[in-house]
Amino acid sequence: MTPPLAGLTVVVTRPERQAARFVQLLKEAGAVPVSCPTLAIDPIILDAASRIRLAPDDYDWVIYTSTNAVEQAFAQLPRPRKARIAAVGRATARALRDEGLDVHATPEQVSNSEGLLALPEFAGIRGRRVLILKGVGGRDTLRETLSRRGAEVTVGELYARTVAVPAPGTLEELRRACTTGVAVVAVTSVDVLDALLELVPETRLASLRDTPLLLPGERVAAAARDRGWRGPLVVAPGAEDATMIDALVRARAAGGIPLPA
Repeated sequence: MTPPLAGLTVVVTRPERQAARFVQLLKEAGAVPVSCPTLAIDPIILDAASRIRLAPDDYDWVIYTSTNAVEQAFAQLPRPRKARIAAVGRATARALRDEGLDVHATPEQVSNSEGLLALPEFAGIRGRRVLILKGVGGRDTLRETLSRRGAEVTVGELYARTVAVPAPGTLEELRRACTTGVAVVAVTSVDVLDALLELVPETRLASLRDTPLLLPGERVAAAARDRGWRGPLVVAPGAEDATMIDALVRARAAGGIPLPA
């Protein structure tokens, strides 16, 4: 049986350390991955006062917003032993379970802040102390909504995202992929999309914005349209690896993604 993504090139823009599982799933589905990381993850070194302020067991809930937040938290903060643990998405929950922790809340359908906030655990949150561990910048939806619901919210920023410096030959490989007619670019957030467009402006690769784009959710899709992306958009329900692959397979089967000649 021919694999469902046979002959398709998929440009993978995630930071390299996070992309291994996605790349493996692409290969199993018959696709040819092309690595083009657009973001680098730089740890923020916490001072002694910050480590005390962000001690997980001083809170009722600790929310990890990404696998990067998990990695950096376990490098610099104590392991939570009493606090209840939440993960914004399934990949983050899996990273926590790999560390031997129980995850008490994670959205099943959509891996984003809105999905977590819709869970019953965060409806009656008034008076609870909540720690959000995240990267610098990004959306403030969790803090704003939980604070409005009466929680006492502390935010710990553990890493920063910077536009990656491409390895030699990466941009040429990207150019070749985007001119084949059988390529898809995969992004997992607005930050990743913006970094891609900064790394590869239209003056360097005019065909980039005409290439089909795989992305998670209508919010990221709206951002892509706002930024002038012209190619077809394949919108997955979330950024989890298998969810993104499934959306791509369905789009291919429905004729929304080109077949090789």
